[in-house]
Amino acid sequence: MELVQIIVLAIVQGLTEFLPVSSSAHLILFPHLVGWDDQGLAFDVAVHLGTLAAVVWYFRQEVFGMTRDWFTSLGRRERVGDSRLAWAVILGTIPVGIAGLLFKGFIEVHMRSPLVIAWATIGFGVVLFIADRSTLTFRRIDHMTFAAGFFIGLSQVLALIPGTSRSGITMTAARALGFERVEAARFSLLLAIPAILGAGSLAGYDLYESGNMQLGLEALVGAALSFGVALLAIVLMIGWLRRASFTPFVIYRIVLGSVLLWWVYGTP
Repeated sequence: MELVQIIVLAIVQGLTEFLPVSSSAHLILFPHLVGWDDQGLAFDVAVHLGTLAAVVWYFRQEVFGMTRDWFTSLGRRERVGDSRLAWAVILGTIPVGIAGLLFKGFIEVHMRSPLVIAWATIGFGVVLFIADRSTLTFRRIDHMTFAAGFFIGLSQVLALIPGTSRSGITMTAARALGFERVEAARFSLLLAIPAILGAGSLAGYDLYESGNMQLGLEALVGAALSFGVALLAIVLMIGWLRRASFTPFVIYRIVLGSVLLWWVYGTP
């Protein structure tokens, strides 16, 4: 990989992983649009590890508290502090974990086309707009129940379709349940930790099976860049949602999806 490709793809991954615009769509499509060869699984794993490190660092206090209280609650067999939130994240992770294992092969073969990505980008963007604009806002993350966590996690299954956006669909589900914009984003980001860890572990296993476990300098540079960009993206997104809506992200999705449709149907 050339240096410019490493930098661009790491920035794209860092920017889009946690914004509701679909990182997988960008990483699948960008090399095709500019004529680059596929960056390879090792690089994908590296930049995902970079974004994972970014979200864990951003929520380091919450992650520590949730982990501590979850283990404490197991010993006492009663709710302790943030243990309910930890259980909500665990319950919310189960559906996508099962679906990912069952349908991984089908999705990689049949669902990674530009046409699927284009319509998913537009369609789920519209759904986000409707959920953001039509529901009452009154719930905070402290109000997260097991049922709500599972429902939001269930929506992650749709994110297996490239173009849907894992963060986008979970924020949509949280907004539909009446969670404030920032709270919807916070729970989506917490759900991202086990989701990225699980996907990265599966990809790492595939690397191990292929006998290509070495992460060269390009992968390390990509991981470092994606970490910094993802951390900045999280800070900026949370700051934006404190005072504004998801509408700019929806507009971007519709424009991106429309450009992709033009590319699919207009290219000779």
